[in-house]
Amino acid sequence: MKEVLKNYSGIILLLFGIAIGSIIGIVAPNIVDFIKPLGDIFLNLLFVSVVPLVFFAVSNSIASLEQQSKFGKIMATMAFTFLFFILTAAVFTICAVYVFPVSGISGSSEIIEATSNSDSWGNRIVGFFTVGEFTQLFSRQNMLALLIFAFMTGFSARKAGEKGQAFRSFIASGYEVMKELLLLIMKVAPIGLGAYFAYQVATLGPQLFGFYAKPLGLYYIAGVVYFFVFFSLYAFIAKGQNGVKSFWTNAIYPTLTALSTCSSFATMPANLQAAAKIGVPSQISNIVIPIGTTLHKNGSSMSSIIKIYVAFLIIGRDFFDPMNLLLALGITVFVSIVAGGIPNGGYIGEMLMISVYKLPQEAIPAVMIIGTLVDPLATVLNAVGQLVASMFVSRFVKV
Repeated sequence: MKEVLKNYSGIILLLFGIAIGSIIGIVAPNIVDFIKPLGDIFLNLLFVSVVPLVFFAVSNSIASLEQQSKFGKIMATMAFTFLFFILTAAVFTICAVYVFPVSGISGSSEIIEATSNSDSWGNRIVGFFTVGEFTQLFSRQNMLALLIFAFMTGFSARKAGEKGQAFRSFIASGYEVMKELLLLIMKVAPIGLGAYFAYQVATLGPQLFGFYAKPLGLYYIAGVVYFFVFFSLYAFIAKGQNGVKSFWTNAIYPTLTALSTCSSFATMPANLQAAAKIGVPSQISNIVIPIGTTLHKNGSSMSSIIKIYVAFLIIGRDFFDPMNLLLALGITVFVSIVAGGIPNGGYIGEMLMISVYKLPQEAIPAVMIIGTLVDPLATVLNAVGQLVASMFVSRFVKV
C-alpha cells in the first residue's frame, strides 16, 4: 500500500489541489483574482521548460537508435503495427464521442473570436511545419515545426557517426537536465492547477463538475472496452484462440504492475517476461517492447482525442469538422511518440495541441486536468499495449 501511495502521490496531490481550488472558487469567488496569478506563473514555467525538453527528447531518442539501426522487416512491421494501433484507438474514441456527445460549456465571445484565424489553409499548413527564423523554433506557438526539426537533428546526429559523438552526448545530457527541470516544476502543479481551477469554477460555475465527469466517464468506459475487445482481437489475429487465452493469462501481471506503478517503463520487465511465456521470440520482444514503451501509446492516443474534444467544447468550436479531425489524428500520432519516456509527457502533447489549433490559454488547464484524471487507465493501455504489439509483430515476422 505504501508503494502504491508513493507512485500515485503526484496524482493524489493534484486532485487535492484541484479540490481545494474548487472549494475556494465556490465559497470565496471574490478572491480568485488574487490567486489566479499562481496558476499563470505555473503555466508560464511549464511553457518555457516544455519547448527545450521537446527538442532534446525527440532528437536524443532518434540519435540514440545508433545501435539499433538495422531496421529490416522487424522494424518496418513494428512501425506499421504501432501506427495501426494508435490510429485505431483514436478513431474508436472519435466514434465514441460522436455517438455519446458531451454537453459543452459556452465560451465567451472574446475567447471564440480569439481562436479564429483568417489565414488561408495554405499559409497555415506552411506555418504548422516550418518557420522563417531559427529563433522562432523555440516558441510554444511553433511546436510542430520544432518536432520536425528535432527529428531531423536526431537523424543528422546519427549520420555524423564518430564525429557527431560529442553532439549526441550534448543532446543526451540536455534531455536529462530538462527532464529534471520539468519534474521540479511539476512539484508546484497542485498549487498552480488548484489556483486556475478556482478561477474556472468561480467564472464558469459548478457546472464544471458535470462537464468534467462526462468526458472522464466516457474515457474510462471506452478505455475498458478497448482494453478487452481490441486487445483480444489483436491477440486473435496474432495467434488465434490460443493467442487470446495465452495473452489474458499472462497479461494480468503487467496490468497490475502498470496500475500500481503508474509507469510504462516500470512495466517493461513484466511485459518482457509475459512475452517469453506467450512464446514471442526474444529477437522480436526485445525490440518491440522497449521501443514501443517510448513510441507506442494506445492510452495516450485515446486521451489525446478526449482532450482535444473537451478543448473544442470549451471554446465553442466544431470538433467534427473534417479538417479538425484530420489534424487530431496527426496530433495523436505525435503525442503518442513524444509522450513516451518523459515524466508528465502528456502535457507536451497538450502544448502541441494548443499550438496547432491556435487555442486560447483558457483551454490548457482543462485538458491538463483531464490528462491527470485518466492517467491510471491510460498507463495500463499504454503499457500492456506493448505486449500485444509484440505478439502482433511476431505474426508477420518469422525469426
